[in-house]
Amino acid sequence: MRKNKFDYVDKEEQELLEAFDKGEFVSVKNKDNVILELKEAAKNTITKTRHVSIRLSEKDLVKIKAKSVETGIPYQTLIGSVLHQFAEDKIKIVL
Repeated sequence: MRKNKFDYVDKEEQELLEAFDKGEFVSVKNKDNVILELKEAAKNTITKTRHVSIRLSEKDLVKIKAKSVETGIPYQTLIGSVLHQFAEDKIKIVL
């Protein structure tokens, strides 16, 4: 049995629930417009890509292109995937 209604949430969720209970949140005017704007902003944030230029040694590029042939993934997509995995802490740099 739970001691209180917040036993099943993490700290951040608990703080939000407590703020709600205290009446610290207020309704916004034009709620539907705000929701559409926020959805569009989230969509643009998630799908937005940028063009970047990097310098690679010829040797590394040849190896990356060979790996791309092995995996069937275009080499630029492969490079982007590796960088994404690094950014998400799914792979680590070994020095």
